[in-house]
Amino acid sequence: MVISRENKNGISNNDKPRTIEDALSQLSNDKLIGNFDDIYQMMPLTRDTSCGISFLRGPILQKFANKKVLVLIYGILSLVFASAGSYFNATITTIEKRYKIPSKNMGIISVGNDVSSLFLSAFIAYYGGKRHRPRWIAFGLIAIVIYCILTASPHFLYGAGQESLSLTVEYRGSKNQQETQEALLVENRKMLCRRNSTDGIAECEVDGGSLMPQILLFVAQLIAGVGQTLCSTLGISYMDDNIKKSKTPALMSISFFMRLLGPALGYALASYCLKIYIAPDLTPVINNKDPRWIGAWFIGWIVFAVVLMFFALAVSMLPKELPRSAVRKRIEEEKIKRGLKQVEKSSVGDTEASISDMIVTFKRLFKNKVFMLMNVGGILHLFGFLPYWIYTPKLIETLYHQTASASSFYTGTLAIVFSGIGVLIGGVFISKFKPSARFLAMWHIIAGSLCLMGIISYAFIGCEESDKSMSIHRNSIVPCNQDCHCDFVKYSPVCGTDGLTYISACHAGCNLINVKNGTKQFSECSCVKSRKESFYTPFSHNPDSLNEVIDEQIAISGPCAVNCQRELFIFLAVMCAMKFIGATGRTSNFLVSIRCIDEKDKSVAIGLGATLVHLFAFIPSPILFGYLLDKSCLVFGKTCSGTGNCWIYDGETLRYLMNYSAALFIGLGTLVDVGVWHYVKDLKIFDDEDEDEKNEITTIRL
Repeated sequence: MVISRENKNGISNNDKPRTIEDALSQLSNDKLIGNFDDIYQMMPLTRDTSCGISFLRGPILQKFANKKVLVLIYGILSLVFASAGSYFNATITTIEKRYKIPSKNMGIISVGNDVSSLFLSAFIAYYGGKRHRPRWIAFGLIAIVIYCILTASPHFLYGAGQESLSLTVEYRGSKNQQETQEALLVENRKMLCRRNSTDGIAECEVDGGSLMPQILLFVAQLIAGVGQTLCSTLGISYMDDNIKKSKTPALMSISFFMRLLGPALGYALASYCLKIYIAPDLTPVINNKDPRWIGAWFIGWIVFAVVLMFFALAVSMLPKELPRSAVRKRIEEEKIKRGLKQVEKSSVGDTEASISDMIVTFKRLFKNKVFMLMNVGGILHLFGFLPYWIYTPKLIETLYHQTASASSFYTGTLAIVFSGIGVLIGGVFISKFKPSARFLAMWHIIAGSLCLMGIISYAFIGCEESDKSMSIHRNSIVPCNQDCHCDFVKYSPVCGTDGLTYISACHAGCNLINVKNGTKQFSECSCVKSRKESFYTPFSHNPDSLNEVIDEQIAISGPCAVNCQRELFIFLAVMCAMKFIGATGRTSNFLVSIRCIDEKDKSVAIGLGATLVHLFAFIPSPILFGYLLDKSCLVFGKTCSGTGNCWIYDGETLRYLMNYSAALFIGLGTLVDVGVWHYVKDLKIFDDEDEDEKNEITTIRL
């Protein structure tokens, strides 16, 4: 069907041929190889190339059917997706506290996204790639909206929780003040050594929380995997098919850059939401530094749902093909038909979707050496780099004694800045100089080798002062506290006069507690060696009052001060260099991966690649490196059912296990990249349209 519009000469589309093919067939050879813009103005606007849905069409909407709007929309969507992922990671601890979800269960919930992507990526990419891709992407966005709503739904079904409500002015106003003070006294006693009595000792929490919130969160993750698969696989192929190959690097680098801003936005939104109490309409009696504080984690999901719903409507109005891209492809087909241009090896013809054709397509992809080597290398690289994407804040916090907010700032700001600069520089360089496929593959090898060196160097960037400050062994129960009943005491570190940090006042053998200048001070601590010198903890409200000569076995809440700034700066410098170098190769790697396959197989190839990545990297890598983290743990918390989360890590063991294991996979991935370099010698990355046109003109004149 032809959509009526006026061209610059005032001629309506109703006076033109009904299809682009009909219009091109009426042109002479001279006009066919002439100025593209002149030809484009003569072409009819069909339903496949017009913006809108049903009756919502017209010249105003049609102005948005161009590559700039496409790149902008896809870039913003990438930013929102990345923001949602980082927001979920930032609120995991809060969700665990609110619904008492064990970390192992939370890990299973997080894998739901990858499970659905694993089983559906290739199937969705095959059938969706042969349909109206923007509409399928819109369906994917609606699925992610449902994911956001389901993720927030436990709060609206179960409320803020009795424990959180009990910490508000409105709740306590109806309680007896004396009862409140007695409850606080009992809570403080649970932190102390109880040698002569078992009354008031810390006990394990039997209630593990309701199972229904966990089911809702897992189902939400499954749905998110479906939505993200549709948006990523079909979105990338739609962009590449509708943008000139010479323009792809610069425009894709802009999209990648916007995606890199997502984590910073997600962490910022989480930081804001978690500062709001989980019951926003009530007045809490504690501040957000109190470990009992639970923030309004659900607010961000409402924001994401509203934003994504708007973009779902916008994406659904994009045409099946952008007008200029459709005309350009039809011109190439007409040139081939008239013998003005040789037929390329890769055919672009569409075929009807069927199981038999899907099997043939998969066989064709599995026989593509460059495609398979790219996927194997990518899987190995991802396997090695994934733990750093997930655990870098935890590593900085654990190894260099930084606060959680500072660790998130370093990973969410510094890393993004250098990655963003690297992506933009790489994209501009490729667009300007148009290097060969072999050059791009070689740079990927060089970048991988440099990153491998950086990963290995991580193993030697430790904080010796931190390792010496801990009074921790693999068995946290020693003779001085073996009768204190500390098995189920929660982790709340204290600094003793001997300059060592203990897991808790109970583990330090402390018998008494006193609040001095707003700081908890524990005395008669049998494990603390008496030393006549001053000491100071970083969490003291009034350090001067503690900077005095002490000849007692006492401890103060908070870990002892440790200065790891020098080691931290070295770690951050290496991290930023790796982020920059790795990001410069992102666009080049993407170009090689999509140019090595037939255009008709593009969506399927992306979907198949996503399936392989989820199966062999995204699912097993976090499990393996989570196991390695546990192997480096010195002290685990205890629960009624057995072992809880890790309290203290052995820094040296952690560095060696994680970094050497990651280096092994990254090194293997770099070796596979050498194979890619060998096989891409005949691969074309950019259009040779200008040369073709010159040759065509010469042929016609002769």
